[in-house]
Amino acid sequence: MKDFIISEAQSEKAVLVGLITPQQNEQKVREYLDELAFLADTAGVEAVKSFTQKLDGPNSVTFVGTGKLQEIKEFVVEHEIGIVIFDDELSAKQLRNIEKELQVKILDRTNLILDIFARRAQTAHAKTQVELAQYKYMLPRLTRLWTHLERQRGGVGMRGPGETQLETDRRLIMDKIARLKRELEDIDKQKSVQRKNRGKMVRVALVGYTNVGKSTLMNLLSKSEVFAENKLFATLDTTVRKVIIDNLPFLLSDTVGFIRKLPTELIESFKSTLDEVREADLLVHVVDISHPSFEEQIEVVNRTLAEIDDQEKPMIIVFNKVDAFTFVPKEEDDLTPRSRENIDLDELKRTWMAKLQDNCIFISAKERTNIEELKTLLYERVKQIHITRFPYNDFLFQNYEDME
Repeated sequence: MKDFIISEAQSEKAVLVGLITPQQNEQKVREYLDELAFLADTAGVEAVKSFTQKLDGPNSVTFVGTGKLQEIKEFVVEHEIGIVIFDDELSAKQLRNIEKELQVKILDRTNLILDIFARRAQTAHAKTQVELAQYKYMLPRLTRLWTHLERQRGGVGMRGPGETQLETDRRLIMDKIARLKRELEDIDKQKSVQRKNRGKMVRVALVGYTNVGKSTLMNLLSKSEVFAENKLFATLDTTVRKVIIDNLPFLLSDTVGFIRKLPTELIESFKSTLDEVREADLLVHVVDISHPSFEEQIEVVNRTLAEIDDQEKPMIIVFNKVDAFTFVPKEEDDLTPRSRENIDLDELKRTWMAKLQDNCIFISAKERTNIEELKTLLYERVKQIHITRFPYNDFLFQNYEDME
């Protein structure tokens, strides 16, 4: 998949491009481009400048207007930029026209995420899922790969070499997609057997936006060494650990993080990885409360969960990174309406979060703040599920707690 992987030997500079539309205002676009810059950094690319343009919608030919594209081209040439990354998915037509004009590597958000997933995939399961998503992405964009070949016009028997090769490539890719789907079905059957062999232990799944601290929390609760770093999609493969709090064992799984505009190809390909979410008895939704758009991230996760599993499950919301939470107090003579940035954590807790009552908790996994309280909350929730499943164990729990 060389077309997708950005060379690790290169330390390439990139510019980012986003659109301000009636659906996403300038502030949102800036947030999205900041996240796109983080994605680029995760892929080993340095984002040096962002370009935005106000339009009713993407230009069907070049995504942005011709004037803006010329402005981007001048900057690219002057500063020797190697990559231009667009925040939305580009069509084959847009990719072809933009590449022709800018003469550099063009990526869209989907392509960049696929690149990161390809780098992060470690197991055969994850690699197969990523490869399947890549081929699904490539299939409708094959035409741009053959624009350098001359095509002849005419009737039957007069097709040029590009068209012939295009049909061959399309057939080969469709065959590979079919093969990868069969491989995933076989892997899914094996994993299904593994899950059945775990017995009827209560299952708890960590879910959340990417880079909110799920893996760090997993390490604290399970005393394991799951890979965790300040990068997007540090975890691709679902990790399952047995956790014991007091006398109560349960299974805890750490799943791949979600993100805005997650490519449809990836959601489809990774649905089998997220079987742990579908089969979980309890979801622990980890949220980075220090992020300025954490409420939107919660919505993104909830929408993605609804796509994966339409069954409502009990959920605890864990507001992580309270140590990094910041706010800017308003000056007394400032008469403008208060924004999210002007609200401190105590006041925030008295907003919609207050309605969550015992279904939320505020922690710092990094500083280990409120971790014992989280363990107690998990113990109580898992115990309720366990007793519902095994009513005769209620007596044992009562005796154990009396002894405590």
